[in-house]
This record gives sequence, C-alpha cells and structure tokens, in this order.
Amino acid sequence: MPEYVSHPLIKPDTVSSREYQLTLARTALERSSLIVLPTGLGKTIIALFVMIERLGDGKKVLMLSPTKPLVEQHAAFLRRVLTIDPEQVAVFTGSVAPEQREEVWKRSRVVVSTPQVIENDVLMKRFDLRDVSLIIFDEAHRATGDYAYVYIAKKYKEQSSDPLVLGITASPGSTPEKINEVKQNLSIEHVELKTENDPDVSPYIYEKDVEWVKVDVPDKAAEIKILLDSLMDDRLDRLRAMGVLYNTHLNKKELLMLQAKLQASISRGGSPESYKAVSILAEIMKIEHAVDLIQTQGVVPLKKYFDRLKEEAGSKGGSKATKRLMQDARLAGAIRVAGTADEVNPKTEKVKEIVVEQLKEKPSSRIIVFTNFRDTAEFVSRELAAVEGVKPVRFVGQASKLNDKGLSQKKQVEILDAFRAGEFNTLIATSVAEEGLDIPSTDLVIFYEPVPSEIRSIQRRGRTGRNAVGRVIVLISKGTRDEGTYRVSQAKEKKMYRTMNDMKDGQRMSDMLENGGAPAKIPETTPPLPAQGQTSLGEFGPKAGAKEAIEIYVDMREMRSAVVKNLEDMKASLSIRTLDVGDYVLSDRVCVERKTTDDFLDTLFGADRSLFEQIIAMKHAYMRPLLLIEGDGLYTKRRISPNVIHGVLASIAVDYGVTVLFTANEAETASFLFSIARREQAERKRSVNPHAQKASHTLAERQEYLVSAISEVGPVISKNLLRHFGSVKNIVSASKEELMEVDKVGEKTAAKIREVMDSEYRPRE
Repeated sequence: MPEYVSHPLIKPDTVSSREYQLTLARTALERSSLIVLPTGLGKTIIALFVMIERLGDGKKVLMLSPTKPLVEQHAAFLRRVLTIDPEQVAVFTGSVAPEQREEVWKRSRVVVSTPQVIENDVLMKRFDLRDVSLIIFDEAHRATGDYAYVYIAKKYKEQSSDPLVLGITASPGSTPEKINEVKQNLSIEHVELKTENDPDVSPYIYEKDVEWVKVDVPDKAAEIKILLDSLMDDRLDRLRAMGVLYNTHLNKKELLMLQAKLQASISRGGSPESYKAVSILAEIMKIEHAVDLIQTQGVVPLKKYFDRLKEEAGSKGGSKATKRLMQDARLAGAIRVAGTADEVNPKTEKVKEIVVEQLKEKPSSRIIVFTNFRDTAEFVSRELAAVEGVKPVRFVGQASKLNDKGLSQKKQVEILDAFRAGEFNTLIATSVAEEGLDIPSTDLVIFYEPVPSEIRSIQRRGRTGRNAVGRVIVLISKGTRDEGTYRVSQAKEKKMYRTMNDMKDGQRMSDMLENGGAPAKIPETTPPLPAQGQTSLGEFGPKAGAKEAIEIYVDMREMRSAVVKNLEDMKASLSIRTLDVGDYVLSDRVCVERKTTDDFLDTLFGADRSLFEQIIAMKHAYMRPLLLIEGDGLYTKRRISPNVIHGVLASIAVDYGVTVLFTANEAETASFLFSIARREQAERKRSVNPHAQKASHTLAERQEYLVSAISEVGPVISKNLLRHFGSVKNIVSASKEELMEVDKVGEKTAAKIREVMDSEYRPRE
C-alpha cells in the first residue's frame, strides 16, 4: 500500500511519497537548489512538497515549464491534488490576453506559465515578482544564454525579499562550466544529484535493457560516399591552397568556427579571396550533410535532399555554392547512383523487425522511434504503416519547413492522447519528444541513430522503464560516424555524473567547514518544514537618492531581443508600446531603426522591401534619425555583391541624410542606445516624445515629402521632378513621356507615378 502524504494543502489519498523525494524537498527548502533526478522519478512531486511549504501569508508560487502542453499538464495535476480553490491555480501562456493575465496574477496563489510570457509581463511592468515566495524552473538546464529563465531569475533575485529557487532537470550538462552556468544564472546555492544506482532510489527503478544493434551499410551507399568524399577532398584542397585551412579534415563544429572566422575577416574589409573561401565552405557544409544522411539515414532522405539542392540551383535566388555543386560530375554521379539504389534501408528493416517482435510478445506495447530528421520520420512511418498490427504516427515540432508543415501544440497533444489511448502504438518522433511534453511511459525506445548530446540521450532513454522493465535499442551503421557519435554520448554522460558527484563532494566539504567540522543537518520533519530567516538578495524599486532615470521608448516588436533586457540592466526607464516610427525613441529628435544583418538584407532583397519607407518615415518625423545595423555577415550571408550593399548604405546616408551605425551584438546595441539617450537627456536636457514631428518643415520640404511618398520615388528623384516641372501641380499633370524626360526617371517609375495619379480611390474595407 502506498503511503500518502498528509498536509492541509494536499487532498487526502492523492499524493504518495518516497523517502528520497522528502529528503530532496527538505534540502530544497533550506536554500536555492538544483535537483538532478532521472526522468520518471517524480521531480514534480518534489516541487509540490516545496511549494506547499512556501504558500502562505499572501505569497504565491510561480512554476515555469518550456511548453504550453507541459504547463497545462502541471496545472491540471496541481488542481487535482491541492486543497486551494482551482481558480487560484492559473495558467499563463501566450494565448491568454496580457490584460487578463495582469488581473489573474493578483488573485492567484499558484501560477504555471511558459517563461516567455512571464519575461514579457515583467518587462512590461504588468506585475513584479516581489510577492513570489518560490520559483520552480522545470527543465532547468535551459537556463543558459538569452533563454527567458535567465532574465526571470535575475529579476526575482532583485525584487523578492525572501527568494527561493528550485531547478529540476534530468540532465544539467556534462561539464563543470555548463553546470556552473545554470547554477549562476538561477542563483543556485546547492546541487542535489540522484542516480538510478542510489540505494534510496534503486527500489523504484525498473531495469532498462540497453542494446546496441549494428547494421550493414548497403553497397550503393558506400559507392555514394566515395563520390562525396572525393568531392569533399577537392573542396578542402581548394581552401588549403588559399591558405585558410591547414587540417586534413574538419568536423561540423570546426567548419562553423572557420565560417565565423571568415565572416569576421570580411566584416573588417577582407580580400576577395575571403568571399570565395566562404562560398567554398558553404559547398563543404552541404557535402557534409549529404555524407551524414547517406551514412546514418539511408538513400531516401538523401534523395530528398538532392531534390532540394536541384530546386535551389535552378531557382533565381539559388546560391553560387549550390549551383557549382550541381555542375560537378561527382555530385551528378552520386545523384545517379542514389536514383538506382534500392530504397530498402537496413536500419528501417531492422526497426520493422524489432517493432513486430515487441508487439508479438506484448500486443499492448507502446513504442517510440527517435530520429534526427523529419524526412526519415516520414519514411519510417510510411514503412511501418504497411506492417500488420503496427499503428504508427509521425510526431514532429511546430516549425514548418519546405513542403513539410509542422504540428501545432494542440495537434501534438491530440496525437499523444491518441497514443496513450492505444489508437497508435508506435510514435515516430524527432527531438520534440525528448523534453517538454507529457509523453506516456513506453515499453520500447529505439534510437534510429545515436545522438552526441548526453542530455538528449538521457531524455530519450527516460521515456521507458518507468512502470515496468523497459528496452532501449540503439541502431548503429557499421563503420560510420554512428559509432563515434555513440561513444561521444556515453563519454559525456559519464563525465556529467562524475562532475556532479565531484560538485556534491565539494559542497559536502564546504558544509562541514561552515558547521565546524560537522555535516550539515537536514530537518527530519515530514512533510517538509518552511525555511526560516532567508536573507534578502535584493530590494525592489529605485534606490533613495538615485539620479533621474534615462527614459527610452521601445517598440513592442523589440520585446524578443536581448537589447531591451540589457537596457533594463543599465537602469533605463523603458516605456514599451507600439511606435508609429522606428524601434527606439531616445529624445524628441533622435529615433533609431534597429536591423539585424538578416533584417537589413530581407528589407532590401526579400519579400518585405520596406526599408526605404521606414527611412523616409523617420526622416520626416525626427531631426536626427539613425539606422543601426547589428551583427556580422552583412557581406557574406547572401549572394549579393558588396558594391550593391555599399550603394544602398551610401544612398541612406547621402540621399536621405540618415546616419548609419554598426554594432556587433545586442549588448553593444543597448550600450550605444543608452549612451545616446543619456547624452540627449542628461547633457542636452532634451525631452522624449514617441510622437515627435520635426518642429517645422519648409514649403520645399513638404513638397519633396509629398512627391517622395509615391512608390519608386525617393528624395533624389523627388527633387529632380520638382526642379524640372516647378510645382507638384505640374508633376501631377505630366504625361508618362514627359516624366521620363527627368533625370533618373525611367519607364517603370513614370508608370508608377501615373498609376497613383490616375487610379480611382478604393479604400480597404
């Protein structure tokens, strides 16, 4: 009989406990902790035990999870077991209106949310975190870089008078650096690790039978690889001849590092050889991907990839790298061999064999087949569908790709419910099923290929062996990179546990020193007791005597960038709203349009060619408009001549009178913006107005603005037209032929002008 927890905030006979869960919860109540526990051992139960001791005196608990389905799963569990009013357990996701969230926050005791929603709400000052007594970070290993967990933890430390953090994960990372980054970003003071071999955990562990199954590589696949290797060697030789490469071979990580190095060289005014090297490197990366596919996935995904390369090479916007590859006889040979190869893949045949055997032995089995690629998932699903008794379903992420629409989170939940109910018995899944979704426990997990990440490997294996003995089978193509990948994953996992144990030993020694040589005592009370006397880690609100804050207006669209968070760190007073013009308003005369290099190139050569409209709008609204271009790769990311980009920048600066600035990253952008705003407001004593217009326009400026607003007409042509015809009235009356007599006005521009003048007005309904 299970031993149920008795507590005023937990409904009777709803939550059973295990001693290791209570021990970990007691520890987590003492200080902010990161708990590392294998999948399926009740991390949510531990979070619940800590939560019930921190709910009190008008305080609330915030629980964060990466995805909407997992948020809803946690909320449903809490509503089912807690004695508090279910209405006081709130769900915050992007589908809940901001105004509604603000009101719900005030009356809720527990809020379960995706982190991006909380990040935005705190940035927008809809609410703060001062009354939050505990934040639970689910899948805490995500707390790196610019992920929303990092910002939320930082603001919590600043705003709460009694903060407590609980991070939970199955796999925090393999190196001390990665683990320490998570600890630092979440203000974690203590790490607790439990493995399946710990004596207090092992009684609850079902055995996982992990088996490696090696499969032969077909002769045709080996023939294709020989051709691709020859092609790869040729391109590497070219780079070596140019003096940009000295190694005989590069792995994927090294290729990316070389690409970044070359792009940095180009951004500093590199030689024509640098541009050529970047293009050759693009060919190498495409060849590398083809090799990966033929070795680990088979001929069908490779043929689909070749089809995409053909389509790109034949398109107007196709890259030079792809066009050159498609003209190479060796790639043509590889395509020809792939076309004649048997589509039967030994890996797929082995999957069919294993699945049939499992269902024969246990017809009610649930099986997951993990693969890295959507094309493979589609092919395997189709092959299994032809096998009697197998009911497969493909399970991929939300992002839509070329000719491949992703699954919405709603559809994902529907598929998992059907899988749980038995409508499907085999899930063919990409990485989306590794974390962040409520995947039912399964009898068998198959790795179509090994993965180099210890985190992903642990999460995949954790999908089996929860309620009964589970099987894990890893398919490995003989003599291919599969073998190396599996060894790397195993080594990383061993290193992670070794690192975690070393950190635990270090903590234990530190605790003993702090306690005069005695081990730190953990209260034995069950259920856990609340922590007492927590030291404040930060005060909310402005400090007494602080100087008046620098005010910056920010457009809503910038909320996703780290620029806003960096500005907040600099203590800027941010007003976030939908701006009529620009992205940042720094004073009554300075407005900034921020573009990443990708944004800049898209607005010039992509579907959204709105750059000059934005430039004109800024120019007519503010006296000192600025265009800020952020990041590298301006001359290397697209197949565009540097001379063309130089011409555009020259036109923006000279013809439109808009200053162009360049920054390396979001942090540098924020620093630049803050410096300008401080100069304008603190030194020049200028006010800030998001609706500013130039104080006055001369008649000539108003005429130029009116004419330049016509599509295809900029400030230069506008002035030429006015000089030639003498007035706006005469321009309106001019024929197409008369317009074409003006300098820089061609047939297309003249036609556009006449279209605007002659067309009947039809407002949008």
